[in-house]
Amino acid sequence: LPTVEVRFNHLTIEADCYVGSRALPTLANSARNLAESALGLFGISFAKKANLTILKDASGIIKPSRMTLLLGPPSSGKTTLLLALADKLDPTLGVKGEITYNGYKLKEFVARKTSAYISQNDVHVGEMTVKETLDFSARCQGVGTRYDLLTELARREKDAGIFPEADVDLFMKATSVEGVESSLITDYTLKILGLDICKDIIVGNEMQRGISGGQKKRVTTGEMIVGPTKTLFMDEISTGLDSSTTFQIVKCLQQVVHLTEGTILMSLLQPAPETYDLFDDIILLSEGQIVYQGPREHVVEFFESCGFKCPERKGTADFLQEVTSKKDQEQYWADKRKPYRYITVTEFANRFKHFHVGMQLQSELAVPFDKSRGHRAALAFHKYSMSKMELLKACWDKEWLLIKRNSFIYVFKTVQIIIVAFISSTVFLRTEMHRRNLNDAQLYIGSLLFGMIINMFNGFAELSLMISRLPVFYKQRDLLFHPVWTFTLPTFLLRVPISILETVAWMAVTYYTVGYAPEASRFFKNFLLVFSVQQMASGLFRLIAGLCRTMIIANTGGVLTLL
Repeated sequence: LPTVEVRFNHLTIEADCYVGSRALPTLANSARNLAESALGLFGISFAKKANLTILKDASGIIKPSRMTLLLGPPSSGKTTLLLALADKLDPTLGVKGEITYNGYKLKEFVARKTSAYISQNDVHVGEMTVKETLDFSARCQGVGTRYDLLTELARREKDAGIFPEADVDLFMKATSVEGVESSLITDYTLKILGLDICKDIIVGNEMQRGISGGQKKRVTTGEMIVGPTKTLFMDEISTGLDSSTTFQIVKCLQQVVHLTEGTILMSLLQPAPETYDLFDDIILLSEGQIVYQGPREHVVEFFESCGFKCPERKGTADFLQEVTSKKDQEQYWADKRKPYRYITVTEFANRFKHFHVGMQLQSELAVPFDKSRGHRAALAFHKYSMSKMELLKACWDKEWLLIKRNSFIYVFKTVQIIIVAFISSTVFLRTEMHRRNLNDAQLYIGSLLFGMIINMFNGFAELSLMISRLPVFYKQRDLLFHPVWTFTLPTFLLRVPISILETVAWMAVTYYTVGYAPEASRFFKNFLLVFSVQQMASGLFRLIAGLCRTMIIANTGGVLTLL
């Protein structure tokens, strides 16, 4: 099977940041930041920023077929390391050093498609069921190189005269077919993650009851492993979970790694002893420096060589996170005959370089990865896994599904239009609308203006709908599920029939009741005007939602737009 070995050598990450009150998100500071950004375009800079080192000269290897645990106290740089390895760092950060996948640098292939960064936050569309969520992820990620590998396997079996078992052969062929709405690999993933019992239940959100927190964590993981990506960087996925659920999830991932020869680097906060024992390798990070990296069996031995011992009452993971802390280190001092002396993180890092595990790591890093040993199919060299039309079809089906799930909103909007249309037609009733002078004409203009305002206000619901979907869109965009236009185009096109229906309802009730010009050409011109206003309003409010990104600011911008 294709495997991925991730190496990082002398990785240093720095950031320039404001200090003190200048860093507070006040209106004055925001204005100053905007002005300084504008001046920076011309090479003029008055900003005084402090340099902060997040990671300092970090080197290591993440090996395939081995579960690697990333430990460290808060603010030690764990998330930054995971983001750096997944090629998702903020471009404003200063990065030195080298990161390679099977000997290839990040610019030589598409790292974001080869690997996946899984955040500690579970971001999903609440209206979709668990199976629908994984099906959409599988459609967007495609089958990767499964079909090519199956073809090569079939050729070798034929040459060797081997006849595979029918069930195994059928499963491999079924999981190599792309473009299907529901694949067998989704059902397989649901089974191994224990999600088959809730596959037809909506994921849910703050306002809709859905699956449990532990199940949401498994859905987040399932979104990635359902595709061909087998290199995962997972950031504190145990947040909000009990130790039993965390153990079940990690146990499942351990089986996936060992069976599929995947590569996983997982950050956990205070894992239980039984969860800790599931990992093969440990990376201990503190103050941006790697204190230890290597097999789990030798980590306690390393700290014992430094004069510290883990008590029997203490879990190894808790001991590792506290032994580098100035506040907690003294309690683990082993030799009571010698006076305790605080060992700094830098000193730990230097001692590790002379420890036998550290020396072996340096010798491995000194020898460049032989690209001929790596399978080219292990890396992604194309930005998207599927053709753009297939991705458009997947996004179209998803948007149509969400419209059906939120049908109450669109039915209510249509009913609201009809009710207001009746109010408008009775206020501006044709028997009371004369055509004698300019004052009478102003009444017709008033009725037209009222209709335009009502139809424009009808698009206000797009604000909340779009804002609720933005987090999922940003996540899937960063994971290269689909291009942006495949998300926006179905959203626009599927609103057109709804706008036509609402326009028909408005025109049927108001046009001849108010007493506008009876000519067919005038009727259809007014129809086109109302339809255009509705489309303009929907697009405008979606634009405001995309720019503002929060409900409070977007509501303010939306009201100002109506004014």
